[in-house]
Amino acid sequence: MSRDVELQCRCGKVHGWLRGASPDAVNRAVCYCDDCQAFAHHLGRADLLDEHGGTDIVQVAPSAVSFDRGSELVVAARLTPKGLYRWYASCCKTPLGNTLTPRLPFVGIVTELFQQAPSALPCDEVFGAPRGAIMGKFAIGEPPPGSVRPSVRFLAHAARKLLGWTLRGKAWPHPFFDRATRDPKYPITVLSAAEREALRPLCGPRPARA
Repeated sequence: MSRDVELQCRCGKVHGWLRGASPDAVNRAVCYCDDCQAFAHHLGRADLLDEHGGTDIVQVAPSAVSFDRGSELVVAARLTPKGLYRWYASCCKTPLGNTLTPRLPFVGIVTELFQQAPSALPCDEVFGAPRGAIMGKFAIGEPPPGSVRPSVRFLAHAARKLLGWTLRGKAWPHPFFDRATRDPKYPITVLSAAEREALRPLCGPRPARA
């Protein structure tokens, strides 16, 4: 069964919707990469990471996501000049979605954004349990099973989702990019090399401060 799911930042100023959510409509995974860990530390939101440094992410089609309140508070950071656009609410540092360009139509939403909404349901109930885990080589401590070498089944599911969204034109309307220009709608900050390097000691597999 699909349903419309509320999105809301921690302080409630940014609000929106994910339309038509269901386990079959999304790809849910836990990412242990050092970039996701670094971004959480950059925001001062290490509380979003699990005990191994993992981030619980639901990948969705861009056209399924919209914001109806607080768009003036949306900003993004890129850890490198060509890295992911990591969108977040400037008011309370809640991640809103990770994207590349609209040519690769997906938005990776950290589950915190669902859990802060007034009508929040358990993520397992809405999206199903995570289908897999990736980038376990950066996990803190012993990498969770299946995270170092993701299963072929998991990778095939992710590829099918992305291909389907591409073929069906699900990049538009996009919550973060303008359709006419293909440019980002909101302000972008790119971390300097020094700023990115300063975050590395905080991340797995052997963080300086666990």
